[in-house]
Amino acid sequence: MNYLVCIKQVIDSSQLQINADSGNFDASKAAKMISSYDKNALEAAVQLKESSGGKVTALSLGSDDALKALKECISVGADEAVLISENSADSFDAYTKAALLSAAIKQLGDFDMIFCGKQATDDAEGQVGPQIAEKLAIPHVSFAAKIEQSDHNAVITREADDGLQVIHVSLPVLVTASDVINEPRFATIKSKMAANRAKIKILHVSDLESETKIDGIPLKIIKTIVPPKRDAGIRIKSQSDTETAHELFQKMLDAKLV
Repeated sequence: MNYLVCIKQVIDSSQLQINADSGNFDASKAAKMISSYDKNALEAAVQLKESSGGKVTALSLGSDDALKALKECISVGADEAVLISENSADSFDAYTKAALLSAAIKQLGDFDMIFCGKQATDDAEGQVGPQIAEKLAIPHVSFAAKIEQSDHNAVITREADDGLQVIHVSLPVLVTASDVINEPRFATIKSKMAANRAKIKILHVSDLESETKIDGIPLKIIKTIVPPKRDAGIRIKSQSDTETAHELFQKMLDAKLV
């Protein structure tokens, strides 16, 4: 079986700082990491490879900084990795990213299952995976919580608003992984050393333009701001439940809520 996992490198949100003058996030000094749901997607692909055999390819779109993330993928089970090198990839919208990733996938060959995280942990749009499936003309199943695979079919349990759904689908298929599907493994020192020696295949946007036919980026992000802080709530401490209820009601009257 041939598996491909789309990986996005994101800013470590715990290291974000806020510019006091503009109110915008300052990510210039923040470290980058693999989006956490993409780690679940990679682990799902590696587990299937271990049980059914095959090969796992990790694919990312970004600057050369993403090479570190792709080597991390190899250290935890991916067999090879490919980077679509583009310094301005962070400014691309979901449509453009999906167009480039799907064009690269067509170039790389046929895959039985393609994996993405259910959403990125920075923009949380959840659009790239389904758009890749649309461009490749294959079915997709989102929010996967469990995957069982046979030679030409898969049974995927997915999270839904009202519980779980079980989907029977033929391969090839694109799956977006939820965080309940597994617990991503950690690399060993030995696997890290081997990954550092791995060669990453490099593609360029110019290699894919004839297929993507992108004429400008439809959606542009003008700025990102921090939501205003909410006022602290009021804690009522009274001797009895009755007194608490009376005090709460009086405060609601004073605020003209009732």
